[in-house]
Amino acid sequence: MAQKAAKQQAARNTAILKRIHFLSVAFNALFLLLRLLVFRSSSTRATYILWIILSIPAFAIQFWFDKIGRPTSGANGEVKNSGQDLEAKGLTEYMFDVLYWSWGTTFLASVFGDKAWWMWAAIPLYSVWLAYSTFGSVRQGMAGLSGQGGEGETPNGATSNRQRKLEKRGGQKVQYR
Repeated sequence: MAQKAAKQQAARNTAILKRIHFLSVAFNALFLLLRLLVFRSSSTRATYILWIILSIPAFAIQFWFDKIGRPTSGANGEVKNSGQDLEAKGLTEYMFDVLYWSWGTTFLASVFGDKAWWMWAAIPLYSVWLAYSTFGSVRQGMAGLSGQGGEGETPNGATSNRQRKLEKRGGQKVQYR
């Protein structure tokens, strides 16, 4: 039972990597198949140039996931390194969003033509929205920590019983910012 968590992590990462590589091959093969055989008359050199250029980020993300998430084993089969968690929140989750959106755009471009590549413009817009919402929640959290508002503040400047008693005795005056 030694390294049970590492073995589970390695198994999950291996399954995720197999899935993203299979989906990547499937979507790109579908694009080539449909563009070369079915919609041959509407395919131009620009179609394939756009496909190559706009697939580079997806390929780079897959390479990165493979580099950080691929488990390594020792000579006797024990897990040396289970790789980083590919189900982690934050940047990894965002990179999966970009990957899935890229595949969706590739599929739509294979069926509907070159105008579907404009859906790729949603990725930078999503990035801006994500950064804004993250910054906004961090800013609200920081305001709560500094006492400038938040859930723990009492309405209309009401004070606690302890503060009222201290002020009534003339002891410590509580200063509010």
